[in-house]
Amino acid sequence: MELYCSLSNVVPEHPVLSPVSGCVFERRLIEKYVGETGNDPVNSQPLTLEQLIDIKTSPVTRPRPPSATSIPAILKLLQDEWDAEMLHSFTLRQQLQTARQELSHALYQHDTACRVIARLTKEVTAAREALATLKSQAGYIQAAPQAATAVAAAPADVMMADEAMDDGLTGPTEMTEEIIERLQETAAKLTAERKKRGKKPPEGLASIEELSAYKQTSTHPGLHSASVPGILSLSVNERMGRIATGGADKNVVVFERDTEQIVCTLKGHTKKVTSVVYHTDKNVVFSASPDATIRMWTVANSHCQHVIKAHDGPVTGLSLQATGDYLLSCSTDQHWAFSDVTTGRVLAKVTDPSINDELTCAQFHPDGLLFGTGSKDSVVKIWDLKEKANVANFPGHSGPITDIAFSENGYFLATAADDSTVKLWDLRKLENFRTIQLEGRYEVKSLSFDSSGNYLAIGGTDIRLYHCKKTWNQLAMFDEHSGPVTGVAFGKNASYLVSASIDRHLKFYTAQ
Repeated sequence: MELYCSLSNVVPEHPVLSPVSGCVFERRLIEKYVGETGNDPVNSQPLTLEQLIDIKTSPVTRPRPPSATSIPAILKLLQDEWDAEMLHSFTLRQQLQTARQELSHALYQHDTACRVIARLTKEVTAAREALATLKSQAGYIQAAPQAATAVAAAPADVMMADEAMDDGLTGPTEMTEEIIERLQETAAKLTAERKKRGKKPPEGLASIEELSAYKQTSTHPGLHSASVPGILSLSVNERMGRIATGGADKNVVVFERDTEQIVCTLKGHTKKVTSVVYHTDKNVVFSASPDATIRMWTVANSHCQHVIKAHDGPVTGLSLQATGDYLLSCSTDQHWAFSDVTTGRVLAKVTDPSINDELTCAQFHPDGLLFGTGSKDSVVKIWDLKEKANVANFPGHSGPITDIAFSENGYFLATAADDSTVKLWDLRKLENFRTIQLEGRYEVKSLSFDSSGNYLAIGGTDIRLYHCKKTWNQLAMFDEHSGPVTGVAFGKNASYLVSASIDRHLKFYTAQ
């Protein structure tokens, strides 16, 4: 109920009660009247300010003035209220965004701290293991079963870190005595076969005249994507007549020579494919990439069977061991790794701390107990797989090593570098017995002996074939590619030559 002032007849803001007349007055009006007259305005009885009694009422809501009831005034009022609501909403959004950023930053700091702690823990563990296994070794190299004992090589300090990571498989593993025994048995078997065969070339091997008459017989440009041109690596399965290529488009392509058709395209790498190896006996392809992974593909169903994470940097080289069950890899992280392709586990990971440079290529000796690596510092190293020791070094090049290849008889090693030369080494004497100097700024990208060890193919600015005898005569040269040749390989019994290039073409050469 509203009270009205007895003087103004309006609802008072500060109502007071006069005990003399029992009427309600506005305080400011009654105080002025009593101050002037000293009486109650209703009955004129004497009244003092102290006698006035305050009355507590609800706040007074004054009616809007007539000017506020017009349509323009109402519209302005609505606009003011809308502006106030929008300003409040904007302020809340700013506060929300700030809170989100602060939360995101806090979560990022927490995640980074966890990663750093995990990495440091891993490095401490690896350092302790490396310190426990650090040792100096000296070795002697035997390049072939028929070779005499070579001169002693300089000792090398080798640091080994064993680890395995693949498809959730974690935890250290190692080269067991059973594995080493199997490697030795395979090497002995290959030695016996080589002795039995002697120096007689295999039946059906292409003659020197046939290689000299090689001509380009077919070319295939459509294997890899044209948007990212370039074939970077090549490998041949002689038994099946199939060729695997790795491209700048991140794919591996399997091509069948007889049908001249693509068998499958293998996709999974996140960066270009720089190395491929086709298994000698199985329909399986291995590929490596700067994405720091090695993938094992089953060609029949285009399935990636294993992803081997043996390195912390781009993988630069692959080679299949003679048993067919183990894979050698090297990387810019300065390590070489030995992996079991059946399980996808890494059995050994080794580096030479005396050489602080990237590894660029790797290749197994035909017997599988030795292998070579090339590095960016122009040095080729020979390693004993069983001892994980560097047993010989071949310096002499003046640029990064681009490729190495062992001859089938195990006596010779061919090495190429960015210095436009190919050097041939006698592994029995540990010496460079011939250097093929290629004219101009010749880029050597690929080396390949045929399966008999009688012929050597060099791929780079062009393709050149050599006869692996005392004179090492050049038999043929092909310059059909419009870009650097990144891969060359012989077919079965050197019946054909296949090449791949940055120009995205796969070419075949045979004697017509």
